Amino acid sequence: MSRKKIVSRRSFMKTAGAVTAGVVGFPYIVRSSALGKAGTVAPSNRIVMGAIGVGSMGTGDMEGFLEKPEVQMVAVCDVDKKHRDRAKRICDEKYGNSDCKSYLDYRKLIARDDLDAVTSALPDHWHGIVYVACAEAGLDIHGQKPLTRTIAEGRAVCDAVKRYGVVWQTGSWQRSVRNFRYASELVINGRIGKVHRVEVGLPTGHDYFPYKPLKVPAGLDWDFWLGPAGFRPYCSFGERGDCHWDWRWIMDYSGGQLTDWAGHHIDIAHWGLGLDYTGPVEIEGHGEFPTDGIYDTAVTYWIDCRYANGIEMTIANDRQLPHGMGTAWYGTDGWIHVNRGGLAASDEKILKDTPGPDEIRLYRSNDHIQNFLDCVKSRAQTVTPVEIAHRSISVGLLGEIAILTGRKLKWDPVAERFANNEQSNRMLWRPMRSPWHL
Repeated sequence: MSRKKIVSRRSFMKTAGAVTAGVVGFPYIVRSSALGKAGTVAPSNRIVMGAIGVGSMGTGDMEGFLEKPEVQMVAVCDVDKKHRDRAKRICDEKYGNSDCKSYLDYRKLIARDDLDAVTSALPDHWHGIVYVACAEAGLDIHGQKPLTRTIAEGRAVCDAVKRYGVVWQTGSWQRSVRNFRYASELVINGRIGKVHRVEVGLPTGHDYFPYKPLKVPAGLDWDFWLGPAGFRPYCSFGERGDCHWDWRWIMDYSGGQLTDWAGHHIDIAHWGLGLDYTGPVEIEGHGEFPTDGIYDTAVTYWIDCRYANGIEMTIANDRQLPHGMGTAWYGTDGWIHVNRGGLAASDEKILKDTPGPDEIRLYRSNDHIQNFLDCVKSRAQTVTPVEIAHRSISVGLLGEIAILTGRKLKWDPVAERFANNEQSNRMLWRPMRSPWHL
């Protein structure tokens, strides 16, 4: 598919966004035959999407988009036939037709000339390659966290999103939940005084699972699943018996619970501190790792960071912190803790306060998926833009490097390099198996 056709379609979407904003323009056209039973939204407002990676998380995201009347989901992609067949069936049942196309190779999906946007949920080691390719194709992207497996890949994704002018939203949906926004507003507006310390609690890791060789399941392209990661024979990754969930506890594909959750709770910590676009300047940490079996990510971990303004942050598995999971800010006048289970403070009066009209009010989104769709039409920035996603996961990845090297590291968050430590700088990137590259 030519770049000219793709850019042309995106320019039509921009024009539709201009109409929404009250500027005269020409709407793009979607064939009425593509609308099926859900064709209640004017073609000029229809957002045509594809879904890449439709396992458990990917199917959940896809179904969230299918609930939106302005979305037409026309294509799905997965390296496992059972996943893509299921996703196609869900889409076809939604629209009352058999028009949804399914692909094994994401490159064929993004080469279509009728797409405006994609939603993607893949193992972490695939994120950088696929996200950059989607941006190069001119597609707006809803991409699952963590942004990437390495800091260098994250910077490549940020650069691609900016270069090609696409709308990006991270699946860090906590920013679209009132508790998290309200807690962050209280902190950034000084309700607990001057913050000096933050504790971020993430889940405790997985300890052991034996190597159990298996025959590659029918319909799974195992070599494609591995992609840029090193080759290994197919085996059971966990109690579920397949490769589709417990890859998270293997370093070739992820950083365990540390990187699986850093994009959530470190993200909120930064939000309340007003540090969305920077990172720590010093990092050190330690952890315990499995001694046998196929899992090799940290089971327990403790990371201490210091920011240029003197704020200290500790990231640890929940069992080591007084508040457990979530984000806890400590200030001169008290503390606030927020998690998916609720909101607490050192004094209940703090939680009865409301920031005034002249104080800082954070980006308000009450529906994460709708926020993305609105921004696709308006071309505005989403509640979870790509640079913020990169900075959030970078702290977790820096902590992983500090643990693995056993050193106290000095980090330049502008240059995104370690000072006088080439061993650690080499860990900003992971080698990719040929022919995959970024």
